[in-house]
Amino acid sequence: MERPYLLYCDGSCLGNPGPGGWAYRVWQGARLLREQSGTEQNTTNSRMELRAAIEGLKSFPSASDIVVVSDSRYLISGMTELLPLWNARNWRSSNGPAIRNQALWQELIAASKRHKVRWQWVRGHSAVPEQESVDRLAAVAAARASQAAA
Repeated sequence: MERPYLLYCDGSCLGNPGPGGWAYRVWQGARLLREQSGTEQNTTNSRMELRAAIEGLKSFPSASDIVVVSDSRYLISGMTELLPLWNARNWRSSNGPAIRNQALWQELIAASKRHKVRWQWVRGHSAVPEQESVDRLAAVAAARASQAAA
């Protein structure tokens, strides 16, 4: 049986909102298969976390077995715990306001439906080399966005 793909993803933002960057790296076993990063202006860290996962999942051409690894509790708890609650409340939080970033969450749901996806949280800056490397890629992307805005 083939090992699952490991999709490490991270987002970064200089200010909140501010110029931001996202990045992902795809590993299979000890082999790095691909990486990508991107930027957005006037965004938030949460949006960049979601964008990294979306773009990473979209990079797989067909149904795949994927473990999405992130240090974002927002991303991981959203996908593993909160989505059923948000759906049941018509995309509203428990105290009434609309869920932020609904369009991105829906894009993420669509991207994940094509695959067998598991969501795994890792503590940020905890010496997980793959997560540290994708964190650096996202920070470089955010810096690139900041320079472009200047």
